[in-house]
Amino acid sequence: MVESGDNGAAVAEPTINLIRRIREGDAGARDQLLRRFLPLLKRWAHGRLPRQMRDLNETDDLVQVTLVKALARLDDFESAGPGAFLAYLRQALLNQVRDEIRRHQRRPEHGEIDVELSDPDAPALIEQIVGSERVRAYEQALAALPKRQQGLIVMRVEFGMSYPEIAAEVDSTPDAVRVMVARAIVQLSRALGSEQG
Repeated sequence: MVESGDNGAAVAEPTINLIRRIREGDAGARDQLLRRFLPLLKRWAHGRLPRQMRDLNETDDLVQVTLVKALARLDDFESAGPGAFLAYLRQALLNQVRDEIRRHQRRPEHGEIDVELSDPDAPALIEQIVGSERVRAYEQALAALPKRQQGLIVMRVEFGMSYPEIAAEVDSTPDAVRVMVARAIVQLSRALGSEQG
């Protein structure tokens, strides 16, 4: 179900409503959720996978498997506010990546051994770029924020959702979301600053 906003633009149904409809057996809502999150997860996964797993088809398959598994366990999901489902998918994808790395390491390859195989505990690409201590500080600072602010930051910063997309998730306007995200980022910056000081 897509509603029309004040300016005539389509406004997506909030994820929590889609989840409710899926739990009620609505296959259309399931397809809508897949169409919404598949591109976001693919974009987020790109560059976070170890080099040997960055083949586009493998990345796409991994993301699709993660999303399908998450939808199969939808009854176990409890929303903690806006962005909670995306955070749930993010964690599920990270777990899937770790499992895939372990599977690749256990399986002997035919031919030469790839010395570039990643250690599942080795730093991800983002950690290599900004440093693992900085990523840990970010994760801790993010976890210290209220759930609503966490969700806003994950949606905007990590998944690159637009303000109208986030507004649909939190049942607000794009302008109000812009202000909420800015405030959440200020809080995150303060928390990061206090950890360094």
